[in-house]
Amino acid sequence: MRRAVIDTNCLLASLNCNSPYHRLYQLFASEAFDWILSNEILTEYEEVLTREYTASTAKQVLEILLAAPNTVQQEAYYKWQLIEADPDDNKFTDVAIAATADYLVTNDQHFEVLKQLEFPRVPVVSLQEFLGNFR
Repeated sequence: MRRAVIDTNCLLASLNCNSPYHRLYQLFASEAFDWILSNEILTEYEEVLTREYTASTAKQVLEILLAAPNTVQQEAYYKWQLIEADPDDNKFTDVAIAATADYLVTNDQHFEVLKQLEFPRVPVVSLQEFLGNFR
């Protein structure tokens, strides 16, 4: 089973059923991949979803994620601090490393710096690239 850490921007893009990225949600619902989360990531999801939608929408999305059999809880016990341009993004990188994720899915350019690293290996892909793996 493929394992992915999903950046908040990709979660947001997948929620609207009219979005071309809604396929991320559909793939998750069909258990095509494991969605890796940490408490820190969940907190960011909740904050952003509440800001962009409503508190009830945020609650519903988090409940779906937490109840799914293909959600994996993973805490990062080491802070690599690899993204200097936006240190808040490091939570996703740290969890991807800790979980040995197959993908860190993001459309955020701050993560591009990770592609230059030989160690630790962080497999960063765009949402489009990730969805392309499920043809």
